[in-house]
Formats: sequence, structure tokens, C-alpha cells
Amino acid sequence: MTNHLRAVLDTNVFVSTFLSRSPTNPTQELINRWLASEFTLLICDAIVDELIEKLVERGIAKVDIENLAALLNALAEWVSVPNDSIKPVIIADADDDVVVACALVGGADFLVTYDPHIGALGDFYEGVWIAKALPFLWAIRGDQPHDTTKSN
Repeated sequence: MTNHLRAVLDTNVFVSTFLSRSPTNPTQELINRWLASEFTLLICDAIVDELIEKLVERGIAKVDIENLAALLNALAEWVSVPNDSIKPVIIADADDDVVVACALVGGADFLVTYDPHIGALGDFYEGVWIAKALPFLWAIRGDQPHDTTKSN
């Protein structure tokens, strides 16, 4: 790792971790690296609310959701996202604006997502890299340049 990065993980990254059967899933490695304090995870109330809703919709066990919520409470850096910091930047899905705002307000280096609506902002938005899981892993590992234009 080259430096201690700060990142927002979109809800789809967490959902991918829960739904994947592959032990080499990049999202699982991301969660493991966060738990090992290799980067700072930024989170806000709106992201957690959406995350819990999506995990319940997918039939994830209540105990697993509660365990994740406890980990987020204990280990993530909570960002207060004032309403006036939520700008209409994701025209196709306004619910994603709070994810972008969390990254900006929290001083994130990366916003990690599989959401094409957020991806439409490009590779870099107002000082934040927009990347899928694998390019972010490369940045954490320091073993490859974080070229966010590469796909997973």
C-alpha cells in the first residue's frame, strides 16, 4: 500500500460481496482489506439505509446484516452529509447523489461502484477517482497503477 486511502463503497459493492460464491471476488478482498485497516471506509446514514434495504431484498440473513451494521458502526468513518451538499449530478438516478456527496464531503480518494449512473461521471470527479473494485484494489495493494479506465 502506497498511502492510507479513503473510500466510499457504493451499496452494490457490499451486495456483490454477499452474493458472490467466489473466494477470490475483488469485493470480498476489499472488505477484508478494510477490516485489516488498509484503507478508511467512509459511510453515511443514507448509504447504510439503502444497503440494509438491498440486503433484505436479496434475502441476506438478518444476523449477517446485523453483523455488517455493527462492523460499520465500529470501524467505518461516519460522514455527516448536509442536505445542501447533495447536488443533482446523477441525472439518471437522483438517489445516487448522496453517494457522491458522501465521497466529496468525506474527502474520499475513491468512490468504488459498479453503478453505470455514477460511472457516467467519468474516471475522476471533483478530486475523487470513480472506480470499480479491481482498480481500487490495485491502488490499495500498490502493485499496479490505479488506472480506473480498466474494467474488472
